[in-house]
Amino acid sequence: MLIARPSLLLTGLTLLLACSLHNGALAADKKVSKKTAKTTNSTSTQQQENVHFEQWKEVEVFISQMVTLHGFEEEKLRQLFSQVRHVESARQLMKPAPPGKPKNWKVYRSRFVEPYRIAAGVQFWNQYAEALDRAERQYGIPAEIIVGLIGVETIFGKHTGSFRVLDALTTLAFDYPDTPTRSTRMQYFRDELMQMLLIARDSQVDPFAFKGSYAGAIGWPQFMPGSIRKYAVDFDGDGRINLTNSPIDAIGSVAHYLAEHGWKPGVSVTFPATLLSDDKEALRTVLSQGLRASYTYQELSKLASSASADIAPQLKVGLVDLQNGDDATEYWIATDNFYAITQYNRSYFYAMSVIDLGRVIRQAREQM
Repeated sequence: MLIARPSLLLTGLTLLLACSLHNGALAADKKVSKKTAKTTNSTSTQQQENVHFEQWKEVEVFISQMVTLHGFEEEKLRQLFSQVRHVESARQLMKPAPPGKPKNWKVYRSRFVEPYRIAAGVQFWNQYAEALDRAERQYGIPAEIIVGLIGVETIFGKHTGSFRVLDALTTLAFDYPDTPTRSTRMQYFRDELMQMLLIARDSQVDPFAFKGSYAGAIGWPQFMPGSIRKYAVDFDGDGRINLTNSPIDAIGSVAHYLAEHGWKPGVSVTFPATLLSDDKEALRTVLSQGLRASYTYQELSKLASSASADIAPQLKVGLVDLQNGDDATEYWIATDNFYAITQYNRSYFYAMSVIDLGRVIRQAREQM
């Protein structure tokens, strides 16, 4: 597999950041108590500037770790965090949906598999056909999967995010909403914050220059900082990695990511399934096996089967349920390739939207 070399990462990120540098100096913060700092300003829809993160105990611990583990200068990090803004909207968006509303696959799918995205996808595929073909040859990832994923993530670069990544990551790392997974999620975002600071230092660019989603994801493929460091590649061969302004780098990086997360070339992704048993306990057991293909098709076929003739008895598969509100649940038999997509986003709905959008775009392109 092609791994990004440190020199490529540094020069590429320099270009990426140079294209998104923010303008103007930060306004001076007013000194307020922690309680006030954590209260959302009712006139602000995105950010608070009156939060003194550098005074928070957890941030002080984080700074000490960055000094000890990675050789950062303590005073410079304190100055950096004194300029970080609290992003209340990011915090709110991380709260789980209200309970009681049933999941609906058809409604979810309609948000992504729709005329505008399909037309944009055909144009994207036509424009970057050579890069998509090359990614498939090099990594084994079908063009329609790469196209579908970038289409779902950012509508082919139209919506890559306007949040300062350092603000969003710091907010979520130290002020994640009160949920059952709060501790785990805060640690995740602290790790991503660490990766963000390392990227900024290695590229010698202002850390506040990175722009992205409310969760800190960057560029056409919405890579988190840790994924940039591990999986981003210079696919256009210009000596730089640029996920913000190089669709070709985005294509190669998505392909590399999926290849590294278990994609098996030449294997189908899903097969439509029909339940053969009303054994609810057996169904719950199969559906609770996690994001992996845990059974052979022969083992699973006692509970669910597919009319497809392409499934070998020993093929490793899992069962996916797509709930449709009050309508009947759809069931699909999924291979390792489906679960590779769920490593990008753990939602079954997300993975199926990527698959369906890519398939529909391919069909639309073939009919032109």
